[in-house]
Amino acid sequence: MTSTTTTRRAVGKVRPADTRRHHRTLLLQHLMDHGPTTRADLARETGLTRVTVSDLVAEMLQESLVDDIGARPGTHLGKPATLVAISQDAPVIVAVDLSDDSGFDGAVVDLHGQVLLREQAPFTRGADAVDDVSTLVAHLVESAPRRVLGIGVGTPGIIDDEGVVLQAPNLAWEDVPLAATLTERHGLPVCVGNDANIAAVAEGAFGDGDDAGLLMVTIGQGVGGGILVDGHPVAGPLRSAGEIGHIVVDPDGAACACGNRGCLETLLSAPALRAAGSDEARSHVGDLLGSVLTPIVTTLGIADVVLHGPTDLLDGPVLEAARAAVARQSLPFVAQRIRIRLVAHDELVLTGAAALVRHRELGVV
Repeated sequence: MTSTTTTRRAVGKVRPADTRRHHRTLLLQHLMDHGPTTRADLARETGLTRVTVSDLVAEMLQESLVDDIGARPGTHLGKPATLVAISQDAPVIVAVDLSDDSGFDGAVVDLHGQVLLREQAPFTRGADAVDDVSTLVAHLVESAPRRVLGIGVGTPGIIDDEGVVLQAPNLAWEDVPLAATLTERHGLPVCVGNDANIAAVAEGAFGDGDDAGLLMVTIGQGVGGGILVDGHPVAGPLRSAGEIGHIVVDPDGAACACGNRGCLETLLSAPALRAAGSDEARSHVGDLLGSVLTPIVTTLGIADVVLHGPTDLLDGPVLEAARAAVARQSLPFVAQRIRIRLVAHDELVLTGAAALVRHRELGVV
């Protein structure tokens, strides 16, 4: 008989600093979601005392996180209450997307997810890629119009909770401590996430995605997948959930960067689709994609599949064949309810990377 021992995590006391951070997050989240609000309304909506709200707002005014922007329009009787809003001078975030086969994309993003400026560096691999990403980050930090809150990176591959890229075949990275390296070089907090996972989060939060059940397929230099279920990204104990690009669809196919042969990304990546050329060849790739998607969406009950990549390559034969394959291979109940679509928003990974930093540093989702 095998015995198992369950270890419980010790529960410590809640520190005042944790409570204060939580209260700040409540106020910031309300301002993000609802716009300018008076202190009295903030207290009423969050359940905090007016004294606590006034104290925290004063603190955030000093940090340029919020501003007093004057009285609410249309108020005349008595002393008008002052509205509080997210500051126009609030810190910004440097975000980097490493998924595009045409180069590394970087941006400065504000707290609302708006891209203020962009810059691109050539696509490279291995140690050169780490240096090139760092140089891109340095340029963006220097160009930022305001204080930088942190750095967010969306990269293909399997990433652990410490921001170590455990494996990213298309970048020739293995056990690369990307977050620690960028923090050391730039002196800023760094969040690193899988590109497909954070694109899924961004589509669920800012786009038209169904965050109750969404599968994001990112197509660039490689192919990745990100899964949202009940509003939460699914990574799994191996941190590899959604890595559909390395499912073998043709055992006799071309060699893949991961070491196997005939992986889906050897046919579906942007370079492979460009090389495929004909509509017939791309339709075949779409059929294979649909065959990979079917067991995932059926098993997880996902009704929203989003393809994020070059629309000139994916729209038409690839998309149509993928839809037909899923409809043909699924239960009619599933086939009638699932949607497989393209997303044209080319900043999803950038805004998702910025959202990682915003959540880590401010607690705001």
